[in-house]
Amino acid sequence: MEILTILETLEELVEKSPSVPFSGKCLLDREEILEIIKEMRLKLPDDIKQAKWVKEERQRILLEAQREANNIMKDAENKIASLVDEHEITKKAYEQSNEIIAAAQKNAREVRLGAREYADSVLNKVEDILSEAAEVIRNNRKN
Repeated sequence: MEILTILETLEELVEKSPSVPFSGKCLLDREEILEIIKEMRLKLPDDIKQAKWVKEERQRILLEAQREANNIMKDAENKIASLVDEHEITKKAYEQSNEIIAAAQKNAREVRLGAREYADSVLNKVEDILSEAAEVIRNNRKN
Protein backbone atom coordinates (compact mmCIF):
# COMPACT_ATOMS: atom_id res chain seq x y z
CA MET A 1 0.00 0.00 0.00
CA GLU A 2 1.35 3.37 -0.99
CA ILE A 3 0.18 5.07 2.19
CA LEU A 4 2.73 3.04 4.19
CA THR A 5 5.51 4.34 1.96
CA ILE A 6 4.34 7.92 2.50
CA LEU A 7 4.23 7.37 6.27
CA GLU A 8 7.78 6.02 6.17
CA THR A 9 8.86 9.15 4.29
CA LEU A 10 7.18 11.34 6.91
CA GLU A 11 8.82 9.39 9.71
CA GLU A 12 12.23 9.76 8.05
CA LEU A 13 11.70 13.49 7.67
CA VAL A 14 10.92 13.87 11.38
CA GLU A 15 13.89 11.73 12.40
CA LYS A 16 16.33 13.66 10.17
CA SER A 17 15.04 17.12 11.08
CA PRO A 18 17.27 19.26 13.28
CA SER A 19 16.26 19.35 16.93
CA VAL A 20 15.89 22.44 19.10
CA PRO A 21 18.45 22.30 21.90
CA PHE A 22 17.17 21.57 25.44
CA SER A 23 13.54 21.10 24.35
CA GLY A 24 13.19 17.69 22.70
CA LYS A 25 11.44 19.39 19.79
CA CYS A 26 12.49 19.54 16.17
CA LEU A 27 12.28 21.98 13.29
CA LEU A 28 10.28 20.84 10.29
CA ASP A 29 9.71 22.33 6.90
CA ARG A 30 6.03 23.26 6.96
CA GLU A 31 5.64 23.11 3.17
CA GLU A 32 7.25 19.70 2.95
CA ILE A 33 5.04 18.29 5.76
CA LEU A 34 1.88 19.77 4.24
CA GLU A 35 2.82 18.30 0.85
CA ILE A 36 3.22 14.85 2.42
CA ILE A 37 -0.15 15.18 4.20
CA LYS A 38 -1.79 16.22 0.94
CA GLU A 39 -0.28 13.21 -0.82
CA MET A 40 -1.58 10.99 1.99
CA ARG A 41 -5.09 12.38 1.56
CA LEU A 42 -4.93 11.64 -2.16
CA LYS A 43 -3.62 8.10 -1.74
CA LEU A 44 -5.72 7.15 1.27
CA PRO A 45 -9.03 6.57 -0.58
CA ASP A 46 -7.34 4.25 -3.10
CA ASP A 47 -5.68 2.25 -0.35
CA ILE A 48 -8.91 2.09 1.63
CA LYS A 49 -10.78 0.92 -1.47
CA GLN A 50 -8.14 -1.71 -2.11
CA ALA A 51 -8.20 -2.86 1.51
CA LYS A 52 -12.01 -2.99 1.43
CA TRP A 53 -11.92 -5.01 -1.80
CA VAL A 54 -9.36 -7.40 -0.29
CA LYS A 55 -11.54 -7.80 2.81
CA GLU A 56 -14.69 -8.44 0.73
CA GLU A 57 -12.84 -10.86 -1.55
CA ARG A 58 -11.50 -12.70 1.49
CA GLN A 59 -15.01 -12.90 2.94
CA ARG A 60 -16.41 -14.16 -0.38
CA ILE A 61 -13.70 -16.82 -0.65
CA LEU A 62 -14.34 -17.92 2.94
CA LEU A 63 -18.09 -18.18 2.34
CA GLU A 64 -17.53 -20.11 -0.87
CA ALA A 65 -15.14 -22.47 0.91
CA GLN A 66 -17.67 -22.92 3.72
CA ARG A 67 -20.44 -23.71 1.22
CA GLU A 68 -18.21 -26.18 -0.57
CA ALA A 69 -17.25 -27.80 2.74
CA ASN A 70 -20.93 -28.07 3.69
CA ASN A 71 -21.73 -29.65 0.31
CA ILE A 72 -18.90 -32.14 0.73
CA MET A 73 -20.16 -33.00 4.24
CA LYS A 74 -23.73 -33.47 2.97
CA ASP A 75 -22.52 -35.66 0.12
CA ALA A 76 -20.47 -37.74 2.54
CA GLU A 77 -23.42 -38.08 4.94
CA ASN A 78 -25.70 -39.10 2.06
CA LYS A 79 -23.13 -41.65 0.86
CA ILE A 80 -22.80 -43.06 4.36
CA ALA A 81 -26.58 -43.24 4.73
CA SER A 82 -26.80 -44.94 1.35
CA LEU A 83 -24.16 -47.48 2.31
CA VAL A 84 -25.89 -48.12 5.62
CA ASP A 85 -29.21 -48.55 3.81
CA GLU A 86 -27.59 -50.92 1.32
CA HIS A 87 -26.08 -52.84 4.21
CA GLU A 88 -29.44 -52.96 5.98
CA ILE A 89 -31.21 -54.03 2.78
CA THR A 90 -28.61 -56.75 2.17
CA LYS A 91 -28.83 -57.86 5.79
CA LYS A 92 -32.64 -58.02 5.62
CA ALA A 93 -32.46 -59.88 2.30
CA TYR A 94 -30.15 -62.49 3.84
CA GLU A 95 -32.42 -62.80 6.87
CA GLN A 96 -35.47 -63.17 4.64
CA SER A 97 -33.74 -65.73 2.40
CA ASN A 98 -32.72 -67.72 5.49
CA GLU A 99 -36.31 -67.64 6.74
CA ILE A 100 -37.58 -68.81 3.32
CA ILE A 101 -35.01 -71.62 3.20
CA ALA A 102 -35.89 -72.70 6.75
CA ALA A 103 -39.61 -72.68 5.91
CA ALA A 104 -38.96 -74.67 2.71
CA GLN A 105 -36.90 -77.25 4.60
CA LYS A 106 -39.63 -77.55 7.24
CA ASN A 107 -42.24 -77.94 4.50
CA ALA A 108 -40.13 -80.61 2.77
CA ARG A 109 -39.78 -82.51 6.06
CA GLU A 110 -43.52 -82.33 6.66
CA VAL A 111 -44.23 -83.48 3.09
CA ARG A 112 -41.78 -86.41 3.48
CA LEU A 113 -43.32 -87.41 6.82
CA GLY A 114 -46.80 -87.06 5.38
CA ALA A 115 -45.87 -89.16 2.35
CA ARG A 116 -44.36 -91.87 4.57
CA GLU A 117 -47.41 -91.91 6.82
CA TYR A 118 -49.70 -92.08 3.80
CA ALA A 119 -47.65 -94.85 2.19
CA ASP A 120 -47.60 -96.73 5.50
CA SER A 121 -51.35 -96.30 5.84
CA VAL A 122 -51.95 -97.52 2.25
CA LEU A 123 -49.60 -100.47 2.73
CA ASN A 124 -51.27 -101.30 6.04
CA LYS A 125 -54.70 -101.36 4.32
CA VAL A 126 -53.27 -103.47 1.49
CA GLU A 127 -51.79 -105.81 4.07
CA ASP A 128 -55.16 -106.05 5.87
CA ILE A 129 -56.93 -106.72 2.57
CA LEU A 130 -54.32 -109.30 1.58
CA SER A 131 -54.55 -110.91 5.00
CA GLU A 132 -58.31 -111.11 4.68
CA ALA A 133 -57.96 -112.46 1.13
CA ALA A 134 -55.41 -115.04 2.31
CA GLU A 135 -57.77 -116.02 5.12
CA VAL A 136 -60.63 -116.37 2.65
CA ILE A 137 -58.43 -118.44 0.36
CA ARG A 138 -57.36 -120.69 3.26
CA ASN A 139 -60.96 -121.13 4.34
CA ASN A 140 -62.01 -121.87 0.78
CA ARG A 141 -59.25 -124.43 0.38
CA LYS A 142 -60.21 -126.13 3.60
CA ASN A 143 -63.76 -126.35 2.44
